[in-house]
Amino acid sequence: MKLFPYFIPFLFAIMSPAAELNVMPLPAQYSAQPGHLTIDGHFHIAATGYSEPRLDRALARFVDRLTRQTGIPFPEALKPGAAATLTIRCKAASKLVQQLGEDESYTLTVGDGGAKLDAPNPLGVLRGLETFLQLVVQDSRGFGIDGISIEDRPRFPWRGLMLDVSRHWMPVEVVRRTLDGMAAVKMNTFHWHLSDDQGFRVESLRYPGLQRLGSDGHYYTRSQVRDVIAYARDRGIRVVPEFDIPGHTTSWLVSQPEIGTAPGPYQIERHWGIFDAALDPTKESTYKFLDGFIAEMTKLFPDEYFHIGGDEVNGKAWTASEHVQKFMRAHGIQNNHELQRYFNRRVQPMVKKNGKRMEGWDEILDPDLPKDIVIQSWRGQKSLVDAAKQGFSGLLSAGYYLDLMQPAEFHYLNDPINEDAASLTDEQRSRILGGEACMWVEYVTPLNVDDRIWPRAAAVAERLWSPQNVRNVASMYQRLEFMSRRLEMVGLKHRENYRVMLERLAGTDRVGPLRVLADIVEPVKLYERGESREYTQFTPLNRLVDTARPESDAGRNFRYAVAAKNWPAVRRTLLMWRDNDALLRPMLESHALLKEDVPLSTNLKRVAEVGLQALDHIEHGGPLNSDASAVLSDAKKPVAELLLMAVPGVEALVTTAATGAQ
Repeated sequence: MKLFPYFIPFLFAIMSPAAELNVMPLPAQYSAQPGHLTIDGHFHIAATGYSEPRLDRALARFVDRLTRQTGIPFPEALKPGAAATLTIRCKAASKLVQQLGEDESYTLTVGDGGAKLDAPNPLGVLRGLETFLQLVVQDSRGFGIDGISIEDRPRFPWRGLMLDVSRHWMPVEVVRRTLDGMAAVKMNTFHWHLSDDQGFRVESLRYPGLQRLGSDGHYYTRSQVRDVIAYARDRGIRVVPEFDIPGHTTSWLVSQPEIGTAPGPYQIERHWGIFDAALDPTKESTYKFLDGFIAEMTKLFPDEYFHIGGDEVNGKAWTASEHVQKFMRAHGIQNNHELQRYFNRRVQPMVKKNGKRMEGWDEILDPDLPKDIVIQSWRGQKSLVDAAKQGFSGLLSAGYYLDLMQPAEFHYLNDPINEDAASLTDEQRSRILGGEACMWVEYVTPLNVDDRIWPRAAAVAERLWSPQNVRNVASMYQRLEFMSRRLEMVGLKHRENYRVMLERLAGTDRVGPLRVLADIVEPVKLYERGESREYTQFTPLNRLVDTARPESDAGRNFRYAVAAKNWPAVRRTLLMWRDNDALLRPMLESHALLKEDVPLSTNLKRVAEVGLQALDHIEHGGPLNSDASAVLSDAKKPVAELLLMAVPGVEALVTTAATGAQ
């Protein structure tokens, strides 16, 4: 994101002192210390205490990252014998299979004499190395770190990111760089949503028809799954698989119609939504199949938790089935909700006998299930609190749905422990394990997925790691800009691919006017996009709405400038927006994918003209535009599923002009 220089003074005026430490997430405790550590070609690492190959690989990655950040080669960094610049002491091993709640703390001190990183286990070393890399900056002395003392630990033990790979396929390289981004911001749980109506994405040896008929040829081999798990472990990240049952199972039933409620045949769903197809909870053959499937998949995925989904079962197939209704009457089951409870009670022992703990979305909450299951709340924090009161552990995803295109501020101020948790006892509150950001991919491709996740996921990561009182939004945005650049050095492509997609739309690398428009729009929010037109799995996602970022930094920065009454900066921006239409119009009118955006460019020009007239009134007493309200109201309406984010700042400018504020 581009932060125009004339906005920076205002930002620093409203930021808290916490922003002086330009890292994300902010550590639990830190203080400035005397001294300065210079990073040059003589940088050397000395590792003492416990050692293992994972730590060796982590140090090699660390040196590579440091070279990318600085451009300095470090040929002696890992050779024994030289005087240490960074001393690392790891006290003991971590678990062979990473466990929820393992110690991730570390201490880091930096001064003239060098730096020291101490951690109880490799997880803490991994977290501390990420902080060290973020602390390295360039100034008049070159690259280095000012003196600092950090004592850091996470607030929540479960800090996750869910990636759906079913609706649109995400290759292994996307998964790998997602894990790299997670590690950079100290997230520790990768929730892999591997099956849904639109695709089954893992190789099964026991039931090969699942991937052969249910994936369109896009699935992860068992070898690839193992490689991803190892890649994640190297970065201190658990991998929790999700296989959604009994609903969202159309792709399963293509090859296994006998375990469906309706007789079939079934086809992979190509649209989005909630479908009627569901497993049949009344057939013993369903449970025989699931027993074998769960046994196979729990051996493939070593994590303690196994996610069964359980969400959005509409029950229509059950209601329409004569044999299901007969079963319900015979067993005193009153409704479809009770029937799903019956299903979950049959499935949970299968998960447990394979050494796993069952996890599911809100809908599986049942006071009669064992208390070791985990509830993932997507419908709101009330269900999280209800689960804690009933003795269940839970984590929050409501408010962290990145696919809904909400700003980082919205996610940042959403806390797993909010006012709804005030009624909880300390013991009940401890059952809230943390949260997970969610990336559902109905409107996402491998080209724009990074942009849809990053850098906003870093705001969620800070909410789950840093102390609860770290809530300064302006500070967050300032550090998020820094983190966005760092994430690109890690290997993410959210900034690079934005340019690539703009060039694809423009058919040229001369995208200046198109970028001006793209920078000041956002995709529509929540579920509005699916309501605007029909989408399928094969709909090209190559329009401006697929290119525009979830949050317009240009729009937010313009609002900051208006609030700061930085009128020269405001005027320059308004003039740029006004004049852009004439520069961009020939491209919009001559490119098929851009024709729908002509009204958007026109609206930007009209809004800028309203803003300039309001600014003239503020500065020189000129007349106000009597049509301003109508122009702004019209410009608020979505065009081509895009919102014009110049409007809020210009509205504030018009209000300032109308009230006579100087």
